[in-house]
Amino acid sequence: MTSRLPAKARTIPAEPDPYGLWRSLTATILRLSRHAAALCFLSGAVFIAMTVLEFSYFRQLSGGLASLDTRFLGFTPDEGMAWLTALGRRGGEIILVWHYLTFDLLFPALLSVTLVSLILSSGRRLKTFRVLPGQLQSIFALILVLPYTLADYAQNIAVARLLSDFLSANPDSLSLASALIVTKFALLAIPLTVIAAFWLAGLKHQA
Repeated sequence: MTSRLPAKARTIPAEPDPYGLWRSLTATILRLSRHAAALCFLSGAVFIAMTVLEFSYFRQLSGGLASLDTRFLGFTPDEGMAWLTALGRRGGEIILVWHYLTFDLLFPALLSVTLVSLILSSGRRLKTFRVLPGQLQSIFALILVLPYTLADYAQNIAVARLLSDFLSANPDSLSLASALIVTKFALLAIPLTVIAAFWLAGLKHQA
């Protein structure tokens, strides 16, 4: 006598759903607008800490010379070399550790998230922005902010390389670092301008 067992249903592995991943990412980005105030506070706190270090410690190490990544108009190769020479190897290592490997490793990402949250929260004060699909709102914010983020980290890498290896400092590498610093500040001005424009337009609409 033979027994018949119920046949097992063939299982089909679930295929990854790229649209589901994108929807989840969009929802996460859109939720940032709820935390704009907290993100502004965190970004401000980190910025203040970096500024205090710059003026109370780093400039003492360099004989009063401003750090390269604070020179929003850039610098000449001679000015960059003067800063590196004034720091010396010990001063360069201190700034590398206490700035580029700590605060400035976090700050560009934190500021970028804060900018995205501000673009979304200020944009939603306007009906023309608020009625856009959530995906378009998030894409708009990312397009405005990501170029700054990439430029800031590229600049950090360029200056950190100069500090970690003084032999790499030459007119070409110093000019590249200067160009990246100018580019970083120029790209940062774009989302800040949009946020200000959204905010002013929202005030006019309420009035």
